[in-house]
Amino acid sequence: MIDHVSLSVADLERAKAFYAALLAPIGMEMVGEVSAEQSGSIAFAGFGIGRKGQLWLAASGQQTPTTHICFRVPSRAIVRAFYEAGLAAGGTDNGAPGIRAIYHPDYYGAYVRDPEGHNIEAVTFAPEETDDG
Repeated sequence: MIDHVSLSVADLERAKAFYAALLAPIGMEMVGEVSAEQSGSIAFAGFGIGRKGQLWLAASGQQTPTTHICFRVPSRAIVRAFYEAGLAAGGTDNGAPGIRAIYHPDYYGAYVRDPEGHNIEAVTFAPEETDDG
């Protein structure tokens, strides 16, 4: 079980703005910051739901190789909103929303590269929503 993950970034302010926009559609927001003085080394910013940081950005320089992180979400509409928010915030397309049957017949995901090259994904296994509910 994973409690949280960290990404190393060169520009913490740019990363905070990008992730605030990217993660809003999935219900995550910045929940805490730790200054370099507080940590004794580098600054951090944490994103999560409620008070718990699940994704931490660490101002420790551009990370190589980059990382892939996937967030599971409850609907295809949220996958699409995540993707659009990421592009609007300065991310680049790394796979438009759609079925990835190679992984699973119901694997619906989208991929956005953040400004430093990390591949961030949202996925759901839920069927397409309909208006006749």
